Amino acid sequence: MELTRRRFLETSAALGAAGAPAPLLPTIRLGKYELTRLILGANPFYGFSHFNRLFDQHMLEWSTPENVLKTVRACEENGINTWQLSDARRGLEDVQRYREQGGKIQWILLSSRRMEEDLSWIPKIARMGPIGIVHHGGTTDRRWRNGEQGKIQDFLKAVRDSGVLVGLSTHNPVVVEEVESRGWDIDFFMCCVYRITRTEQEIVNLLGQRPLGEVYLPQDPPRMFRAIRQSRKPCLAFKILAAGRLTDTPEAIDRAFRFAFENIKPTDAVIVGMYPRYSDQVRENAERVRRILGVA
Repeated sequence: MELTRRRFLETSAALGAAGAPAPLLPTIRLGKYELTRLILGANPFYGFSHFNRLFDQHMLEWSTPENVLKTVRACEENGINTWQLSDARRGLEDVQRYREQGGKIQWILLSSRRMEEDLSWIPKIARMGPIGIVHHGGTTDRRWRNGEQGKIQDFLKAVRDSGVLVGLSTHNPVVVEEVESRGWDIDFFMCCVYRITRTEQEIVNLLGQRPLGEVYLPQDPPRMFRAIRQSRKPCLAFKILAAGRLTDTPEAIDRAFRFAFENIKPTDAVIVGMYPRYSDQVRENAERVRRILGVA
């Protein structure tokens, strides 16, 4: 009887603890804001699997507004205070819906084609309350390659004029280094640790052939992490799990997270998309970051 009573009390205590919000994860400073060093990404919510259309559809099937907002709420409950999403598909509607439900999470918006081609969208979206707007990395890399740096700067100036933080995303460490050396007016970088925007010819020149699908090369993260460490700006590193390719075991996920945090600055953070369809990825990742960063 005593053993049964003890187990009941232990279970009740655990449930009580689980119901209480966790303390905030370690943070960095971005402008006037404090951002947790683990930021929620949104690719899985809106079917950007970076694998194939079937997996895109699989993600979209699960990612109803209810499931997305449940995940965002779980982030706040587990000590994550920032969400990075794109101006694509249903993202802005979900943010508005979450705020109407009382959610407080901060959000950073990655640009869409409509914003890049019509800068008048930027102040309109800025009034919705993002803490920052970021020039999309794929567009950055394409425009940089085409010598269209002026278009990137026009976008960044429009963001500055809108009153929110100015971000620049890229998959190419050279862009980080060049923007730094030229003293562009930005507040932070978003840095993909894998250079997935190489042209077909660049890949052939590098590998001698063109593999099927997106190419994730293990030589890329050390190169981008070096650019991140040398940058004077805060950097938000993303695709640290190679778009799910490094998630076969908890140990593999641990290694990827640890490698990322060991190779970025204390003033940097990571963005990780979460798809808690089969496990509580939000809690698992928050606990992983606490453990790696040495906080209770």
